[in-house]
Amino acid sequence: MPVEWTGSGPELLVPLDRGRPLRVQLELALREGIRTGRLTAGEQLPSSRALARALGISRGLVTESYAQLQAEGYLVTRPGSGTRVAATGHASPTAPARPTEPPSIRINFRPGIPDLASFPRDQWSRALRRACQEASHKELGYPSPHGSPALREVLAAYLRRVRGAATDPAHTIISAGYAQGLQLVLRSLDDVRTVAFEDPGDPDHRAIAGMLGLKVVPVPVDEHGIDVGVLAATDARAVVLTPAHQSPTGVVLAPDRRQALITWAASRDATIIEDDYDAEFRYDREPVGALQGLAPDRVALLGSVSKSLSPALRLGWIIAPPRLSAAVAQNKRLADRGSPVLDQLALASLIQTGQYDRHLRQMRQRYAARRAALVGALARYAPGVELLGLAAGFHAVVPLPAGVDEQSVVDTALDRGVGLYGIGPYRVRGGRSQLVLGFGNVTPDAISEGVAAVADLIGG
Repeated sequence: MPVEWTGSGPELLVPLDRGRPLRVQLELALREGIRTGRLTAGEQLPSSRALARALGISRGLVTESYAQLQAEGYLVTRPGSGTRVAATGHASPTAPARPTEPPSIRINFRPGIPDLASFPRDQWSRALRRACQEASHKELGYPSPHGSPALREVLAAYLRRVRGAATDPAHTIISAGYAQGLQLVLRSLDDVRTVAFEDPGDPDHRAIAGMLGLKVVPVPVDEHGIDVGVLAATDARAVVLTPAHQSPTGVVLAPDRRQALITWAASRDATIIEDDYDAEFRYDREPVGALQGLAPDRVALLGSVSKSLSPALRLGWIIAPPRLSAAVAQNKRLADRGSPVLDQLALASLIQTGQYDRHLRQMRQRYAARRAALVGALARYAPGVELLGLAAGFHAVVPLPAGVDEQSVVDTALDRGVGLYGIGPYRVRGGRSQLVLGFGNVTPDAISEGVAAVADLIGG
């Protein structure tokens, strides 16, 4: 859709050679812009007065050029709408085509997506307005690579209170979400060449390590979490894991595995990178404290508001071991000069005033209701189907019947307008066919309708 401009319209780059006829050059530049797609159908051009002023030429010359191109069918002029590019066949056939739309998905069980409709717009907009009004002139300059001192103070206190983390604002770095946090920490491990990841685990996280030129080693996960014995047999000196709610299986790292992991890190002079995945959302189990609280000198704790508020905010944090915090902050400075300060101040306000806690309590109730809807729908339409990993978060793992092909189920469900997702992309090694069923951004009614539409596929 063309941009609607007010006033004199948009600016337009037209290079002119003063040694050649100016009107000829202007008309040629506009024709070529339209033919090549640089100027698209319906796009508004500057007013003749504005373009003449910008190019340092007479307004009459611009008016004559516009009139000539209108006569040729390149431009149209309507009262009150200015001069626009005509919707003609003049555009170059080599102009990029629009991407093909994917098949329509009516009900999408995509994992990892929170309830986007529940983003606290009013609270966030008030907090952002307050931050804009109250921020000092100094805070509007280039930020510290560590992040806003106000947010780091509030966040450190919050994580001590709700996650049992051993936090210090001096070693807290604000990142653009978890993915950037992982990159910053891995870049800071100068002497590490091999990084271990959970298998199954998030494929994007493995891809980040590979992008940085690191060797990736998969370590199996069982019902107690990552297998530390297998980890110890590798040459890895860093490991990335999700101990609070393993992604995607949902298991919690067992207490003896936690102690074994810390012992491994100390003996190997290694670093544990803890993704605090789904720690905010638990239902019928006791809260599990952060692993970082047991060994703050060995564990980098990473988190974000992507699940608790919205992925669009791109706000996360790193509680770095003291030996790494300076390097992580330097890598953040080189990456983007720091995360947006006003957003950081708004988040600090939400946490400090208790609105963040209140929002999380409301979301736990909402996700618990959707979890109950999923359990009920499966009991009704596909009895006997097993659900795993439901103690926290907003996705479940559904094992498929023996002999059922995972990808075939996904493809057939898509034909029915239902988005299902297999566990295959999470795995490095093979395993039983399973689905990772997200319910965070699906209403209870849609959950029931979606399960009914694919019950024959998942129930055997």
